[in-house]
Amino acid sequence: MISLDIFSDPVCPFCYIGLGNLRHALKDVPQSPFEIHWQPFQLNPQMAKGGIERRAYLEGLFGSKARAVEAHVPILKMAAEIDLPMDLAAIKRMPNTLDAHRLVHWATLEQRGTEMSEILMAAYWAEGRDIGDPKTLIELFERAGLDPAVAERLLPTDADIEALTAREAHARERGISAVPTFILDNAHAISGAQPVALWREVLADLSALTQGEGIGES
Repeated sequence: MISLDIFSDPVCPFCYIGLGNLRHALKDVPQSPFEIHWQPFQLNPQMAKGGIERRAYLEGLFGSKARAVEAHVPILKMAAEIDLPMDLAAIKRMPNTLDAHRLVHWATLEQRGTEMSEILMAAYWAEGRDIGDPKTLIELFERAGLDPAVAERLLPTDADIEALTAREAHARERGISAVPTFILDNAHAISGAQPVALWREVLADLSALTQGEGIGES
């Protein structure tokens, strides 16, 4: 297995599309060569705990509603190319994602980090769910096949916040400043929502090394 560290934030559209492109490319191979390690990275680490209204966030980021709409045109196009559901009109909040990253961490301990990451991204981008809301997070934790009582018990506490914050700080010290960033075999960086064709090339290059191996994560 080849380690693949994925630095992402579920509210990043390019993370959602980048993972979709990787998944699309993996459909062409009988078995994935990757052992996936999910790494926390917040786009807005200073975001208020309860998040803010998304329209206000976008207009502040892009300067106007028109510019925000224009910026999302290529995003919608990339999602459509791989039939990735995306409903921008349904998204009302720009959340703080620290608790979402905590869910991925806890899910990873149960070998379900990838499922949890995909569920969080789809819940936000395709369903417009507020993934900063504790009740929503508990529901999504259960959707990933995990015990909701665990999330219900841990979310109100500071469990694993210090560790995740330290991991993100270490990533920034290593020079990671944007997501998605994929680190292959702890040596080769692939940045951004790279197209399916690039991932097919990567998989072709790795095929001789991964014959007969299965998919995993840690």
